[in-house]
Amino acid sequence: MAARAARGAMETFQPRYFTAREVSAHARPGDLWVSYLGRVCDLSPLVRQHEGDVLLRPILEAAGKDISHWFNPKTRDIQTHVDPLTGCIKYYTPQGRFIHIPPQLPRSDWANDFGLPWWKDSKYEVGILASKTRHIRIINTLTLQEHVLEVCAEESMWEILRRYLPHNAHAASYTWKYKGVNLDMDKTLEQNKIPDEDAEFYRLNLDADLYTPGILLYFNDDLTEF
Repeated sequence: MAARAARGAMETFQPRYFTAREVSAHARPGDLWVSYLGRVCDLSPLVRQHEGDVLLRPILEAAGKDISHWFNPKTRDIQTHVDPLTGCIKYYTPQGRFIHIPPQLPRSDWANDFGLPWWKDSKYEVGILASKTRHIRIINTLTLQEHVLEVCAEESMWEILRRYLPHNAHAASYTWKYKGVNLDMDKTLEQNKIPDEDAEFYRLNLDADLYTPGILLYFNDDLTEF
């Protein structure tokens, strides 16, 4: 019964949250992610579509990075300024003009029939950038193996289990506990009363890495595998 419930939860799982480290791993022209205003976007299709275009340069240079400073957080659009040449409000792109940004002056060779600009097009969105990450230790009491994972504070235990799968394909065959209490896999670390003490360590001027909370896994005698 527990195995079937675990399989059902994992089959409906969709990755939602990403760490900045995960975004930074996608920093090549053929695999290019950026984050901005809390969103994570895969711009690889945009790069393929405009391969060789000089206007790709700022995007290629931003590969794997957070580009929230390109945007006005209130309008969620590109920053603007008053153009000194025309006196009109224009997009402000000190990093260089990029795809879907109109030229400074009207030009007959610039096509504006592309539909939504890429930064407003949800088809590029792959998930949400974690507002905060945490490190946890996962200890397999059967094998005594221990792994430290960086996880997103917003993630449920099921999502954390998914991160742990490369280390143990049978992770759903275990009961997950913290201080002897079974964890609710539908809840986050905080909701399971696993405290985040980073602020307290910072207040005391201590290294937060000195203490990482540990989750203990107890084998259930089945072999649920994903």
